[in-house]
Amino acid sequence: MFRTTKCAYLTNRIYPIILSVFFILLSSLQISAQEYITFKAKKGDGIYSVLKQNGYPSAEYLNEFIELNKKKLGKENSLIVGRIYRLPLKKDKLAAVPDKQIPAEKVTKKKVYEIYGSKYREITIKSNELSGAIYYLMSGHGGPDPGAVGNLNGHILCEDEYAYDVTLRLALNLTERGASVYMIIRDPNDGIRDEQFLLPDKDEVCYPGNQIPLGQLPRLKQETSAVNNLHAKNKGKFQRMVVIHVDSRSNKENIDVFFYHDKGSSSGKKMAATLKQTFVQKYAIHQPNKVYNGTVSDRNLYVIKNSLVPSVFIELGNINHTRDQQRFIISDNRQAVANWLRDGLIADYKKSIK
Repeated sequence: MFRTTKCAYLTNRIYPIILSVFFILLSSLQISAQEYITFKAKKGDGIYSVLKQNGYPSAEYLNEFIELNKKKLGKENSLIVGRIYRLPLKKDKLAAVPDKQIPAEKVTKKKVYEIYGSKYREITIKSNELSGAIYYLMSGHGGPDPGAVGNLNGHILCEDEYAYDVTLRLALNLTERGASVYMIIRDPNDGIRDEQFLLPDKDEVCYPGNQIPLGQLPRLKQETSAVNNLHAKNKGKFQRMVVIHVDSRSNKENIDVFFYHDKGSSSGKKMAATLKQTFVQKYAIHQPNKVYNGTVSDRNLYVIKNSLVPSVFIELGNINHTRDQQRFIISDNRQAVANWLRDGLIADYKKSIK
């Protein structure tokens, strides 16, 4: 007759316990094996460039990186040379595919935006080269304030209408390249217009749909607050603001497009310089017989001074000068300006994320 001894009984009890402990230890070893990869920041490093170099899609891992290293980051989430940072744990093998392996020419997704008007409402996303970038675009004046007013052959030219059309064209350009774009001054029914003489109205609103006050200071505060509120919601992401105006000077003064930045913003200064350089290059190609005289300088302007986002303030020309007026009234010229601004902003983005 078979009998279970006390020793055998204990062995049968202890063996599964040992196995359980073994598997727990094995599991803990597997978890500890997924230790964070660290790196020491060197001169020129930025979050976007480091993520790309290590095979991380920046749009997917940016916020996680910032949260993981938030106590070690500098101003505007910059990396500080010499500090040790941790890379996020990769979720799976698919997540490890670098952004650059997604061919820009393969992106053909269509989207509809009513703000661009019936003719331009359906757009094609042509590339992802601005994926992860956020732009706040603000055209000058609007609502009860038309801004500078010029006259051509009996037609009234209002700054807010022409600045808005160029800004809207720029918004479409940036959206086509994968950027997220906020129009701060918005007109519910104008859309992109191809007419020479854009009829003025007073129905523009400030994002997300607030009536624009008549007083200059309340209007500037309203616009700035709209941008700063959005900045807080998009904290940690690449953000830039572009403010577009038309100047008013003597009808004898012909000027080129020129750029202002706040003196305390190095990123704003770099953006302005890159935009100017882009215009210099475009003039050399499209107007080789004309020297570009646009300038970059700092200026104490309320919106760019009080905005939390690196900004550039652009004057498109003199609304009272006959030659400058051609830059505004011809739709192809408005589109060209928007295209050149787009190219300059793409160049600025690429420089900033290196």
